[in-house]
Amino acid sequence: MQLQNNIKTMGVLALGLGGYASAGENFAPILDDPAPLMDDAPAGWCDALKSIGKIDFIPENPIIQDFTVFGRLHYQGAWVDGDDANGDGFNDSFDEFRRVRVGAKAKLFTYFDILGRINLENDRRPQGGDLDLEYTDFDEALIGFDIKKAFGIDQLDKLHLSYGRHKFAISQEANESSKKILTVERSAIANKVFGSFRPTGFKLKAEKGPWDTLLALYSVEQESEFVDGWGDGEAYQFSLGYQATDDLYLLADFVYNDADIADTWQYKWATSLSAEYTQEQWGLMVDFIYGDNGDVSDGQNASRTDNFWGVVVLPHYWLVKDKLQAVARYQYQGSDAESGIRLNSRYVRRAGDATGANINSGRGDEHHSYYAGLNYHICGHNAKIMAGVEYDDLTTPGGDVDALTWWLAFRTYF
Repeated sequence: MQLQNNIKTMGVLALGLGGYASAGENFAPILDDPAPLMDDAPAGWCDALKSIGKIDFIPENPIIQDFTVFGRLHYQGAWVDGDDANGDGFNDSFDEFRRVRVGAKAKLFTYFDILGRINLENDRRPQGGDLDLEYTDFDEALIGFDIKKAFGIDQLDKLHLSYGRHKFAISQEANESSKKILTVERSAIANKVFGSFRPTGFKLKAEKGPWDTLLALYSVEQESEFVDGWGDGEAYQFSLGYQATDDLYLLADFVYNDADIADTWQYKWATSLSAEYTQEQWGLMVDFIYGDNGDVSDGQNASRTDNFWGVVVLPHYWLVKDKLQAVARYQYQGSDAESGIRLNSRYVRRAGDATGANINSGRGDEHHSYYAGLNYHICGHNAKIMAGVEYDDLTTPGGDVDALTWWLAFRTYF
């Protein structure tokens, strides 16, 4: 079966990466005094994954103070079995390179930093196409300026401005990197407001004690390969975080799009209020999301307009400390419009498209999702295997769609 082949492929990737990382243990950059770096060489391939891309420069270096190369590889497979709005069964299986990225970042001239990261996969097999492991586009490309350090602003712990192609994030799930998310895919409501957008814009970040804040201005031009222009309007973001205790973090996000919603942002505005509580053995994340799809005057299909809302509850528990983790998630999303919310593209929608099932392109006005999974950490988040099962129940104008998805994934980064 294809799913069995997926499992074998992920096993080969895991073993191959282990050999590669082990070979990297003897790597040492040629600097003025390489001996101390050799003395501190990592003892194992897990340590190598965490340090292989790091090159340390002396702080007094006037040109470059830090340089790091990094990358990630995410491979996953899934099997979908469901019933469409007519009560007819459909099923399909998929596997894909979800993310293959490499990049570098550096601190320059004491006050500046740069970051660039590119995507190296174009896996169209889930849509019936081909797999190409090659340069695809930029994930992020930006330059930053440390305002606090440059102007000696002691009243703040951090004040930093950046410009370029940024990762846009709203909601606690989206703010967590794909390297460390606890489920194979984020929830549908989080993906709706997050959208995997990489808009061009400015970000101003500040921190003071337990508080952190973000002010951002983005171009809403359709994403290009690199940095976009500013001819189609803007979107504005404000985020405020508060570390209430060592265990509890609170976050409020808001984004408003003042341009045609047919561009980058597919909604008019959205807000998220979330809380994350984490102890040694267990943790819990809760997120409430509300927004407005816009109206017909914005060029939207009338069945996809009006307000939308959702809630995500995500608990996790260490069955074996730092090795085996149990994860669960409940998500609900709804809308005033009969097609105002949508399932994730992975993989129920793709199974419906491939089999001709009647699922209304994954759109409806009410959606419940239940996820349960296990994560085995080979080297923390740097190398892990994720397995899970998810049940989706979607109400469409033509009837209910129900589907069960079995997940298996291998995730690694350095």
